[in-house]
Amino acid sequence: MTTLAPAPADVAESGSPAFNAPEQNKRRRRTAAILVALLPLALMLVFTVYPVLLLLSNSIHDDAGTLTLATWDRLFSNPVFIDTVWTTVRIASIVAVLCVILGTFLAIVMVFVPFRGTEFITNALNVYLSFPSFLITLALVFVWGNVGMVNGALSALSLPPVSLLSTQWGVILAEVIYFTPFALRPALAALQVMDTSQVEVAEALGAKPWRIVRRVILPEILPSILAGGSLVLLRAMNEFGIVLFTGAKGVSTLPTLVYGQAIGRGNYGVAAVAAVVNIALSLGLYILYRQVTARTLGGSRAR
Repeated sequence: MTTLAPAPADVAESGSPAFNAPEQNKRRRRTAAILVALLPLALMLVFTVYPVLLLLSNSIHDDAGTLTLATWDRLFSNPVFIDTVWTTVRIASIVAVLCVILGTFLAIVMVFVPFRGTEFITNALNVYLSFPSFLITLALVFVWGNVGMVNGALSALSLPPVSLLSTQWGVILAEVIYFTPFALRPALAALQVMDTSQVEVAEALGAKPWRIVRRVILPEILPSILAGGSLVLLRAMNEFGIVLFTGAKGVSTLPTLVYGQAIGRGNYGVAAVAAVVNIALSLGLYILYRQVTARTLGGSRAR
């Protein structure tokens, strides 16, 4: 009498290792994924969240560890601190606007008015973005400084010297020169992948170049322009090296105030308050940028 072989389902019972192997592998992969995700989260908590919480704690405690808002009240009742806040916002806003205008103009010229050396300039921009800000400022000191080339030439002509870098406009000039590529690069990347058929149609219909730029090109690359502008705004808001290296005596920004109070005077309570205000301004401007971007892009899509 022939014995029938048991079916595979009869061999692999629900409690056997063969049946549980796929489920166990799935659990191992899930556990490994959680562990991999926890590592960067832990690093972010240690190196980003904890320092911010420490700043917040130091800003509302005195040297004895007593909870107090006396430092906040003293700073916000000081006109010098209020002027420092507005100077920081004013310089960052002017720099962002000028960089967006200049960077967008240069990007359009490089794409639609090609000239010899365009590829070299594009590659040089990638290298330029890696330069520290103080190198650009140091180069400006050699040109516009008290003993720079310009003042040397003026002195040879018996003319009074120019103290450009010691003023707020000197800081703005240095930051515009350094940050313009950060606004130019996103606009240039968007223009290089843009569909030019609409531009060709507009040219065929007799539209003038400025009208083509305003009605066709700028709306097409608007997200990249806003992204570059927000990057410049946030970086200019927190720039320290350029303000320090220009030697502008009458210009005080929040980053230089934090440095002067913490390192120069050891007044960590004031430095903590100034740092928290700087962080709040940066976050506030970023949120404002997101809202403006959403409304602008929503309106452009509706049109």
